[in-house]
Amino acid sequence: MSTATQHSVTLPDAETTASHGDGRLTANDASKFFTMSNLPRQDLKQVWAIADSKRQGFLGFKEFVIAMQLVSLAQAGHTLTSDVLDAEVDFENLQPPAMEGLDVLLRKKKRSSEPEQNGKMDDVVCIRRLVPSSTVTSIVDGLKKLYVKKLKPLEVTYRFNEFVSPSLINSDFDAKPMVMLLGQYSTGKTTFIKHLLRTSYPGANIGPEPTTDRFVVVMNGPDERSVPGNTVAVQADMPFSGLTTFGTAFLSKFECSQMPHPLLEHISFVDTPGVLSGEKQRTQRSYDFTGVISWFASKCDLILLLFDPHKLDISDEFKRVIESLRGHDDKIRVVLNKADQVDTQQLMRVYGALMWSLGKVLNTPEVMRVYLGSFSDKPINEAAAGPIGRELFEKEQDDLLSDLKDIPKKACDRRINEFVKRARAAKIHAYIISHLRNEMPAMIGKAKTQQRLIDNLDDEFAKVQREHHLPAGDFPNVDQFREKLSGYSIDKFERLKPKMIQSVDDMLGYDIPQLLKSFRNPYD
Repeated sequence: MSTATQHSVTLPDAETTASHGDGRLTANDASKFFTMSNLPRQDLKQVWAIADSKRQGFLGFKEFVIAMQLVSLAQAGHTLTSDVLDAEVDFENLQPPAMEGLDVLLRKKKRSSEPEQNGKMDDVVCIRRLVPSSTVTSIVDGLKKLYVKKLKPLEVTYRFNEFVSPSLINSDFDAKPMVMLLGQYSTGKTTFIKHLLRTSYPGANIGPEPTTDRFVVVMNGPDERSVPGNTVAVQADMPFSGLTTFGTAFLSKFECSQMPHPLLEHISFVDTPGVLSGEKQRTQRSYDFTGVISWFASKCDLILLLFDPHKLDISDEFKRVIESLRGHDDKIRVVLNKADQVDTQQLMRVYGALMWSLGKVLNTPEVMRVYLGSFSDKPINEAAAGPIGRELFEKEQDDLLSDLKDIPKKACDRRINEFVKRARAAKIHAYIISHLRNEMPAMIGKAKTQQRLIDNLDDEFAKVQREHHLPAGDFPNVDQFREKLSGYSIDKFERLKPKMIQSVDDMLGYDIPQLLKSFRNPYD
């Protein structure tokens, strides 16, 4: 490492410790800096693991402060655990961390940063100008670079962005984790968000009939305000540009509710219109409701399906919504809300009926996690629930809150997971498109052949699967693909380009594992 770079890792703040000048302390820098504390390697491993709880592969300013507090605690004889910072520690009288040799390096840094007689710039400015802007200092930055270089060309060539999902932009990678709430009207979705925030938010409406008639994203912001959907969709710093594909009819039913709140600094919530049932679902919505749900599902980190004891029936629309969540089963949690409205015996029957109804729709052997409780600011109805019910609801609520608290910690892992899923889906899409293109005649009978291919799309999918040894579960929905395909001329598609496929294979097989290895805990 050069002398200038050594200087940059010795200052006790994240802005100047990061050798790339972007306010990030990477694992490479950290392994040298924290060694100056003379702590055992096992303690340093814990320091990094707790400070980088989101597993981003770097420390920002806040995380760096936490790391230094942990170093002080370890030097004072405290055992480092994940909840050590929540324990009753006298931080005011805690001694600053002792970093051997730091004073000498700081003095060198001070001398090197003073302007020279001949008017040259100081060391730090030179470093920052020489470092290329493409330098990767986090896992997410690495994914952005891989997407632009290797995956996006494949998506554009075979129109994946038109068939399946719009192209990703920087804000899609940088967005905070999102939690989406789904359920019929009056199951307590809006009340659930208010309960977590312990306050109302701009645009929140609560009532027994469908009061939330729009999609509302509740996000952190400098002040309380509601931003219309058309405005939100064109803002480059927000991850909602892909919603423009659903048209103005949807965007007029979409808004962003912003307010300053400590919880919203880590998580955003998506409040959805009540899923219709009975006669109401006969009135068609003016936009593709199921498509919008599917779009949000791919972006969200957790999906909560809310029921209440008096609304267990799964309507046709609700069934379509749940089916659109296919491929996101690991994100789904079920909440049986307002469970204190029935007594213990009835609750057992309601729970059994709910699991039976869900089993028919989800069509999976795994048992879905169901949380029982009454998620509102009103006290639990002990007359119906009884003392056992109260204890049960409190434990269930704690479990759900714990699940929600883990979301920011798992956000980076989720980004990687979704990125890999997208890459595999894009590969299969390219195989399908190129196969259909190869089936088209050169001159005569194009229209007839195209119609035959569209009609027998199931068989064509099976051919692609056998030819390339692909898992059947990774293929898109046949009916939805057929509907999209009917609007294109198949003979205009590109033939298979093996180099593009190989590039994506290399990315999945080598680049991403190498990226994760580069940003793992430096003391492992």
